[in-house]
Amino acid sequence: MNKPLRRIAIFCGVLILALLVRANYLQYVRADELNSRDENRRVRIERYAHERGNIIVDGKSVTGSVETKGSDFKYKRVWKNGPMWAPVTGYSSQAFDASQLEKIEDGILTGNDDQLFFNRTLSMFTGGKKQGGNIVTTLNSAAQKAAFKGLGDKKGAVAALDPQTGAVLALVSTPSYDPSVFAGNFDKDSKAYQKLQKDKDKPMLNRALRETYPPGSTFKVVTAAAALENGLYSNVDEPTNSPLPWRLPLSTQDLPNEGNIPCKNASLREALRWSCNTVFGKISDDLGNEKMMAEAAKFGFNQEIFIPVRADASAYPKDNRPQNAMAGIGQASNRATPLQMAMVAAAIANDGKLMQPYMVAERQTPSLDAIYTHEKEQFSQPLSGENAQKLQQIMETVVKTGTGTNAQINGVTVGGKTGTAQHGLNNSEKPYAWFISYAKTDSGSPVAVAVVVEDSQAGRDDISGGGLAAPIARDVMKAVIDSKR
Repeated sequence: MNKPLRRIAIFCGVLILALLVRANYLQYVRADELNSRDENRRVRIERYAHERGNIIVDGKSVTGSVETKGSDFKYKRVWKNGPMWAPVTGYSSQAFDASQLEKIEDGILTGNDDQLFFNRTLSMFTGGKKQGGNIVTTLNSAAQKAAFKGLGDKKGAVAALDPQTGAVLALVSTPSYDPSVFAGNFDKDSKAYQKLQKDKDKPMLNRALRETYPPGSTFKVVTAAAALENGLYSNVDEPTNSPLPWRLPLSTQDLPNEGNIPCKNASLREALRWSCNTVFGKISDDLGNEKMMAEAAKFGFNQEIFIPVRADASAYPKDNRPQNAMAGIGQASNRATPLQMAMVAAAIANDGKLMQPYMVAERQTPSLDAIYTHEKEQFSQPLSGENAQKLQQIMETVVKTGTGTNAQINGVTVGGKTGTAQHGLNNSEKPYAWFISYAKTDSGSPVAVAVVVEDSQAGRDDISGGGLAAPIARDVMKAVIDSKR
């Protein structure tokens, strides 16, 4: 072979080798990436070529599938009472992908997950149509309805947990949206989606998981826990070293209390009962920022929580002395999601043991066989059993004779804490109304709740955690208790 031919042969060989490398790279290395790209329409067509599995609450599906006419997408997703369940399920759209459980559990719901390989193979041999599996949630439909009804046309959120297991019992965000209105792939679906995106009230924002608020006085139970855990105080009825007035450290400003309430040297019980800013601001300052951050972290602050949907991290900041004192009463840069504050109430109700929150109880094959069952696990131990019981005593005083009487339930022991958090520059906007609580029965605590009302039609002076949020929490707790009878 002469030299020019040899060079051509080598060059052609290199081209063939490069082609083989490229083909294998695309087929094996980048296959998953290319399959999941939004531009790959074939993947979305296949996703909706058959009926999706369902999301189950209390043994009944809250989702379904219907045939699509005039489209190459055969089926589209529908929801039963979509606005109520959207904060739980998320959406699944032929045009706009999916979110929350619909997104995270897409492999099971479409039937494409490796755990359903046997079912897919069996369908090939039997000639049966491909089916998706089901996701069984921990949600309590009665609690969800109570929370959704309680918030009504107010902007806010509710999160409810089973303190003994970590199961999510209710997850509501208002205003909400109906995922069915943009589940298809037509112009009307696109217009509906764009309208929701532009809505100034942000109906597609999951406020229970993805919005952080100043927790206000509800955070005082964390500050009380820090005082007990660090040995600053051991008896909830002994006087605290809390002068009145009390000046913020390194400041010329006194920390005010709301109204004429007995806060001078008040015990932890009385301070929580009347929500004394001076007592808890001084406790936070006495302990210092490092100890306060450490206690908050045990409850879940400063870390993302997955249930399996991601919840934004709540924040107890590293800060200077004046700001740390304000953070100790739930203000300054202190921020929390409703889920986070439900976790705080749940840990106290469960004698100091915080369980990992979760929303998926079981994954099922199309034939309803379980391929995954959740096993409860402990998240942390924010405080000892003894100190948790001390906090229970004073939170129950808040509901019996303090600011939280609107949360009382006949024949049930309820503990709680109100909060009215400042909002806007120099508190210029309507405050946020908070309430966190738990209910106890003979078998322990079946429910802990956090409620935040972001705004309302009430006048500024009428906005309070006890007035607006506590009745909603009461109805959610009662719904859970009644459903177990």
